[in-house]
Amino acid sequence: MAERIPFPQQVSTAPEVVERFGDLHPPFDRQAAVPEANRCLYCFDAPCTIACPTHIDVPRFIKKIASGNLAGSARTILDANILGASCSRACPVEVLCEGACVMHRYNKQPIQIARLQRFAMDALHASGAPLPFEPGVETGRSVALIGAGPASLACAAELRRRGVRAYLYDARPLPGGLNTYGIAEYKLPLVESLREIEMLSQLGVDFHFEETIDASRLAELEREHDAIFLGIGLGAIHQLGIAGEHLVGVTNALELIAGYKSSSMTKVPERVVVVGAGNTAIDAAIAAVRLGAAEVSIVYRRGLEQMSAFGFEYEHAKSEGVKFLWHVQPVGVRGSGAVEGLTLTKLVASEDGSIVPLDGSEFLLEADLVVLSIGQATHTEFLAKYADGTAKVQLERGRILIDRATGQTSHPKFFAGGDCTNGGREVVDAVADGKRAGIGIAAWLEGHHGQA
Repeated sequence: MAERIPFPQQVSTAPEVVERFGDLHPPFDRQAAVPEANRCLYCFDAPCTIACPTHIDVPRFIKKIASGNLAGSARTILDANILGASCSRACPVEVLCEGACVMHRYNKQPIQIARLQRFAMDALHASGAPLPFEPGVETGRSVALIGAGPASLACAAELRRRGVRAYLYDARPLPGGLNTYGIAEYKLPLVESLREIEMLSQLGVDFHFEETIDASRLAELEREHDAIFLGIGLGAIHQLGIAGEHLVGVTNALELIAGYKSSSMTKVPERVVVVGAGNTAIDAAIAAVRLGAAEVSIVYRRGLEQMSAFGFEYEHAKSEGVKFLWHVQPVGVRGSGAVEGLTLTKLVASEDGSIVPLDGSEFLLEADLVVLSIGQATHTEFLAKYADGTAKVQLERGRILIDRATGQTSHPKFFAGGDCTNGGREVVDAVADGKRAGIGIAAWLEGHHGQA
């Protein structure tokens, strides 16, 4: 029996946390949305649409806003991106659609595409209207999707629109993957992630929560279903491998974000140090500020030019009061039972160009909480099948190799998408992967089995 998704009002972030994590970009009202929509040039060869990984017809949905057809605007968005609401909040539009806007050529502000997209999607949700699609004619085929993050959700939507049953399995109690557990509340609130998935469930997707899939269970699912989609994301955040890492007060960025979004965490200690300089590290550092830390520092072994976080994320962190220490490396966590500080050493370039510790440069950065954000491991070990240790599908450094056009792996019955294939990109990239895979699976099933 399909497991019902909890309604957003049943599972929510603590009210005091919600209050501290106001919208990064406040929503448009109608008086602001319509004039902004009318600024659009409705380009025929729209570079914004090309820049979107899911290729939303941006001029079309914006023109519908300008004409007052909000339902049609939302349908245009959802037709290309079933998670259009979350992507309107979480996408790095500065380097995608808005970054490609032709207004840049005229030294004008780009069209605020994300806020217009959110306006259309919020209007659909507020209207109480159902998802503007229905399941396709049942084919009698079924697919098991491992993981209930953005890639699997998008894949499931495409399958259901083509009459293929979709069964999603996730180890956590709520669906959504990083949308629910790993994106900062000021970008994508927990309640919005769940509301969007509640609407998606209208297509008849079957959800199974708190079920970890190991090699044995995967073999069962392979026998029970016509195809398998692997949307398993990435594994645990890497450890530093230094003394004191076991102390109370050492955590990681994803645990911190999940803690305040979906559990009872409402505050952090006074002094917080985040190790790493990616977008997730930035989110964790800003979260620490908003959760009451008086001093928040990001430490990174390289410089500003080498950090993987987007420039606008860096500027946002600075505006929130986050401090940055460049060219330093942790060598130990100091403390007796609990964290008291992080021992760092300065790094310099050697004659051969490598980065090495500077002798005698060690110093202590006092801290009550150390948050690791130095990349995630893969967790594809359960895909191993054969006696010689080779995996069920072809891997490269732990990542699943796929045909990018269809999502198909080296095993014809297995498809994959999202972070487990690309190493961790954006939500919209995972949605695009899942969308392609859903279409690819349906086509493969029809070609392999014929119509049911």
